[in-house]
Amino acid sequence: MEIRPKKVVDAKTIMTEMVMPNDTNPMGNLMGGNLLRWMDIACGICAGKHTEAHVVTASVDHVSFQKPIRVGDIVTIEASVTRAFKTSLEVFVEVFAANIKGQNPRRCNHAYFTFVALNEENGTPIEIPALIPLNEIEQQRYESAPRRREVRLILSGRMKPSEANLVKDYLNSF
Repeated sequence: MEIRPKKVVDAKTIMTEMVMPNDTNPMGNLMGGNLLRWMDIACGICAGKHTEAHVVTASVDHVSFQKPIRVGDIVTIEASVTRAFKTSLEVFVEVFAANIKGQNPRRCNHAYFTFVALNEENGTPIEIPALIPLNEIEQQRYESAPRRREVRLILSGRMKPSEANLVKDYLNSF
């Protein structure tokens, strides 16, 4: 069976949630763990749409909670595939919030999630479709993904820093 490449738009996922009292901390702000869960769900849906397979979260890059999200706010989470490797893919996610009237719109945070596609029968990684970036932003994220991947591999202990040639070349370009 031929695996056909896909465009970013083919798997783009937008998820919307309302922050309810049980989602918040005592200060009335959305708890970070709840937001991470929503981000993981949106990214998992996006990754599953791209791979047409079950996926599992392999890693989450640095996440910082830049702006508080209050009880009653509407949270919009947008996830897009940035690069597909052999069995894994990287998904970029952005979080936006506004009040119920659409006022006070703001970008609250972003992150990169990595997923691995699995065979349904035995749970082993499977080959996934390549990604076709179509615009400048998609192309920039696509081209920088291998460097982010090297950093993830170093931090997870699966690559020695001395082997990270893309990161070294990038840092030496400054």
